[in-house]
Amino acid sequence: MKPSPLRIHRPTTVEETLDLLATRGDTGKILAGGQSLIPVLNMRLAAPSDLIDITSVAGIDKLEVSGAGGSEEICVGAGVTHRRVERSADVARANPLLGEALRFVAHPAVRNRGTTVGSIAHADPNGEMPMILALTGGRIEVRSLDGERTLGAEELNVGPLETSLNSDELITRAIFPALPAGSRTGFDELARRSGDYALAGVGMILDVEGETLTGLRCGFVSVTDVPEILDLGEAVSGVGLGDGYEAADAIAEAVRDFVDPGGDIHASADYRRHLAGVIASRLFRRLCRSDGVGGCRAAADASEADSVDRKVRNAESPVETTGEDTERRRA
Repeated sequence: MKPSPLRIHRPTTVEETLDLLATRGDTGKILAGGQSLIPVLNMRLAAPSDLIDITSVAGIDKLEVSGAGGSEEICVGAGVTHRRVERSADVARANPLLGEALRFVAHPAVRNRGTTVGSIAHADPNGEMPMILALTGGRIEVRSLDGERTLGAEELNVGPLETSLNSDELITRAIFPALPAGSRTGFDELARRSGDYALAGVGMILDVEGETLTGLRCGFVSVTDVPEILDLGEAVSGVGLGDGYEAADAIAEAVRDFVDPGGDIHASADYRRHLAGVIASRLFRRLCRSDGVGGCRAAADASEADSVDRKVRNAESPVETTGEDTERRRA
């Protein structure tokens, strides 16, 4: 199937985008990477009157790590692809959990086009990045003609595929804090096939001082309606790394009690709940016996890949324009 008839607009500035959202946001959609939106349009599960293509908007494709030490922040612009974040050595050093989770997002071809901010805005409970934003204590910056505001993950997500954003608002960037020294991170999920949505997934941040555990936070994929964080700091506080293995069963039980998955044709609710507990238990054991670098081992192999991920979609495409109608066909 193909999308229902619509108009496509291609602004080149944030201000032009905000003007379009103010007039057409109620019945329109923002197009960034399009890896979630285009299939929905093709199946006609959504039929917007307008698409606002932001791939040519200047200034929203910046990926940078600012600050120093524990106060560093990773700023991901609305136009930054998953692949750029995944392959950035600076991101991997500051917060390795992002790269660990992104390697589970679909396939490389999808990550080459899909955007991290777009995934967060999509608010799919099966998506990895909305959960990572919540687990790391990240936030988003939003703009409209009325001004700017900042939202934490707990304010943004209100339900499956539903956010608190107004129709005239644009997420300009997502901000992930750097993790403090001593943090160990891990992410794992189980899917029926590589690249599929997970039956269950778990992200984990384990805080360690010397040989003692001081904190533990878990986030989940596909087993909660919105990103919910389970703080198990009290359960592990004061436990030695060598004794962490013994706490794994209690952590699995806490996870099973916390999540509230639904069942579908792929897996029952009980099976998803069981999987979440098993993944959490295995992940916790792995972090307890790791050498303390968490995901930074991948950081050692990561390299800046901005030149590889230049947006070829910015190239001119044949467009027939008549008056306000900016529909176009890409060759």
